[in-house]
Amino acid sequence: MTVFWIVIAILFGLAGIVGSIVPAIPGPPLTWIGLLIMYFLKGTDGAGEPMSTTFLLIWLGITTVVVVLDYVVPSWFTRLTGGSKWAGWGAMAGLLAGMFIPPVGIIVGSLAGAFLAELMCGEKGATDSIKSAFGAFMGFLFGTGLKLMTCGLMLYYIIVYI
Repeated sequence: MTVFWIVIAILFGLAGIVGSIVPAIPGPPLTWIGLLIMYFLKGTDGAGEPMSTTFLLIWLGITTVVVVLDYVVPSWFTRLTGGSKWAGWGAMAGLLAGMFIPPVGIIVGSLAGAFLAELMCGEKGATDSIKSAFGAFMGFLFGTGLKLMTCGLMLYYIIVYI
């Protein structure tokens, strides 16, 4: 039965990494669940030490911060480049539409969505819309990178505590 739960923990870790890229899947929380499973299995690291409650709670805090930042950062990057809320919404809509043509569709969809939303709804010119689209896209990349790093580290610890 233990092997079953170890496989489940690793699958949660891998699903979290996929979820770091695919917007509909909550990446870091899934990977943290994998860590939680390893905590209850009383897995030990290379030195024979079991995972501590403090370690698990620190990762819960990191996961929470990363999830919150993932919602805040794209908007912040968009505002830094002079964009409006429309560019942020357009980037998200383009990202969702682009999921059907991965991975290029996600990138192009995010950029095109932010550009078109800013151009049509934000009532800005083409140059300002391009800047806004770039800001929204950079925010998306930063948030995705942050989630990937967090999930990658947690998956590493899932494997260490086997």
